[in-house]
Amino acid sequence: MKFMKVALVIAVALCLAGTVYAETQSVKVSGDLTVRGIARDNYNYVNRAGNHESPATGNNRTNQEWMMSVAEIQVDADLTDNVQTVIRLVNQRDWNVVASESAAGVYTANDQEFNVMVDLAYVTLKDFIYSPLTLTIGRQDLWFGKGFIVGANMQNPGMNGMNGSPNQLSGTEGNLSAPEYTAVTGFDSIKAVLDYDPWTITGVYANINSGSIQNSDGENLWGVNVGYKFDAYKAEMEGYWFWKRDSMIDVTAALKNQTNEVHTIGLRGSFDPIDVITIAAEGAYQGGQYVGSQTQTNNCGRSAWALDVSAEFRMFTDKYSWKPKLGTEFIWYSGSALRNDANGAAGTYNGWDLMYRGKFDSAIREFVGRFYSTGRYGTTANQLVACPDASFTNQYQVIFLGSIQPMESLNIKANYNLFWNQQEYDVTDSKSKGYVGSEIDINTTWDYTEDVSFGLLAGFFVPGTVYDSATPDSGKQIATDIVGSVKVSF
Repeated sequence: MKFMKVALVIAVALCLAGTVYAETQSVKVSGDLTVRGIARDNYNYVNRAGNHESPATGNNRTNQEWMMSVAEIQVDADLTDNVQTVIRLVNQRDWNVVASESAAGVYTANDQEFNVMVDLAYVTLKDFIYSPLTLTIGRQDLWFGKGFIVGANMQNPGMNGMNGSPNQLSGTEGNLSAPEYTAVTGFDSIKAVLDYDPWTITGVYANINSGSIQNSDGENLWGVNVGYKFDAYKAEMEGYWFWKRDSMIDVTAALKNQTNEVHTIGLRGSFDPIDVITIAAEGAYQGGQYVGSQTQTNNCGRSAWALDVSAEFRMFTDKYSWKPKLGTEFIWYSGSALRNDANGAAGTYNGWDLMYRGKFDSAIREFVGRFYSTGRYGTTANQLVACPDASFTNQYQVIFLGSIQPMESLNIKANYNLFWNQQEYDVTDSKSKGYVGSEIDINTTWDYTEDVSFGLLAGFFVPGTVYDSATPDSGKQIATDIVGSVKVSF
């Protein structure tokens, strides 16, 4: 009898094991490794004499050179009944970098340098309930349109604390000293897609942060995106509504019922009037409530605009062996002259909120206020907009782009960016309004094999008149960024 029981258990176990094995139709393992060598100078746009002084002297090095790497492993599993799962593991780090020296000359190693993080972990259910519906649950990438509003939840793990909103500076701590190269960009979210070709309707919920400042704190995103593809001119159009509710800033008693809310409503489209030209445009409006500082005492509404218009020209691509392309783009974020000082600010805030933008067109300027600050305009503690000259608000940007392909495996891209602001960075200084500066970026990629590529980026930002200073030893300096890289994919 005992033998029969044991045999029955073994038989059931073998049946279950066989069933589990059969339900996994295929498993794919892929990944990549990117190693970068970075040399940059004058990222604060100010000439400082220090080369190796303690931070206590105020003369930090303006020139830095270091190495970093990002390693990713991804497992895709196709199961039965239209079920798919994806898990991606990431390690990203500066090479053996220790914390800045203290006054006592003591260095501290980063004990999180070799941590492995889960960047993606989601399940996709196709034809869920009925055929047009696809449901994706878990940590996943979200990208809508050109990523102008929602494209990346950029994070720099390893930080000693939470910055709250993505509008906050976060480049001073963490595993990466250049957080713009982070591979951790996923959202913990639920996404539902209804595919009624040529219509596509997408609904999304994402949990960005869950803090502990107050009972209802945290940061969440809701959204609906409706897209349509036309039969002619390669035309497409989509409209969207995204609602970000951000309670990460601790409010005063006077604002106990207020939270930072951003309702973004927009329309995007593109088409080819002729085969060699693509024209695209996106416009969006933001409403809601503005809570921008822990010291704010007055209610403040929100009313802001953004515009992105671009054109790509390919008329010479097929005529010349180097396949040249040209393009131009105009980007505008509305700004606010309203200052959120110690007494708070009443009225309407007209500055644009960054949301979760994934599209960036320059290597240096567009990360000011996100990961870096300048010497001319210092950081603003405990405020949503981390520095007055933040690049994601109060800015006009004109971009000229071009690319050539001298050989099949070599591609060279360049862009020239011009920046202006519309409201003063400093209400006490009339010079703080006007020309912000210009930037040129040259990016070269060489495909050594199908799996290995080398890259070289050279970026130069020339500060404009808004960075003029009367202090002799604080003269403007050109910011430079040189990045060499090698990437292996498998």
